[in-house]
Amino acid sequence: MFSSIVSADWLQDHLHDPQVAIADCRFNLMQPQLGAQQYQEGHIPGAYYIDLNQDLSSPVGIHGGRHPLPDPDVFANKLETIGIHSEPPAGPTLIVAYDDSRLAFAARLWWLLRYFGHDRVVVLDGGLSGWKDSGYEVSSDFPPTKIGNFIPAIQSNLVLTIGQVEARKKLPTVALVDSREADRYRGEREPIDPIAGHIPGAVNYPWQEVTNADGYLRSPREQHQRWQSLSDADEIIVYCGSGVTACVNLLSLNLANIPGKLYAGSWSDWCSHQPSSPSN
Repeated sequence: MFSSIVSADWLQDHLHDPQVAIADCRFNLMQPQLGAQQYQEGHIPGAYYIDLNQDLSSPVGIHGGRHPLPDPDVFANKLETIGIHSEPPAGPTLIVAYDDSRLAFAARLWWLLRYFGHDRVVVLDGGLSGWKDSGYEVSSDFPPTKIGNFIPAIQSNLVLTIGQVEARKKLPTVALVDSREADRYRGEREPIDPIAGHIPGAVNYPWQEVTNADGYLRSPREQHQRWQSLSDADEIIVYCGSGVTACVNLLSLNLANIPGKLYAGSWSDWCSHQPSSPSN
């Protein structure tokens, strides 16, 4: 299995490899157009822009959270326009995902591709800032639309619904992990969703702890140590606000060789089913 991370030096050496595709996943939850604007101003040469709202999510409904999983056919079509092949002879393409937010959005693409059966995906350690700090150039040129062939093979065992979470969260062998910042977990602050707090029984592992302040992933040994208190769990279910930054924790678990599952709707979906503020 290919490692889930690559360095800027590795990417520079493979920048023109026809079996490598680069995805710029920059996004800002409060300014949804900002990521695309930043991409237009400068990106890693050859990178295509992948938008969280348009490409990595489906339209918001009454339930399902703020970033429901994308429709498989729509997602596959987007990947094909950037030249992604899921099968030989042209594939499987290796996708390198990056952002400039400590992997908050690149990890969403990393997880989605694995969910859709494509394991040849990595994240760029250090993101765009690390790329620039390494002295490598950025470009404002837009790469051409390509023709790929992506066939989704959904791994349904990697995701859970609210009903499944409700049924499993009290089991002694299941650990439910809240990936949001500690003050949001405690219900002291809630800037986005209508209800503050967390799912009863959840423990808090903020997603920012997966990387250092410069956006570089902590070592696999540190990732493994981070999850030691949950070593007795047979199943780890991870959520966040809307199923995006939870993927950074799922990446951490992957680096520690520990399986994890995503409650895709996350807190925003949980809130939509609550008549009033839940107890913590």
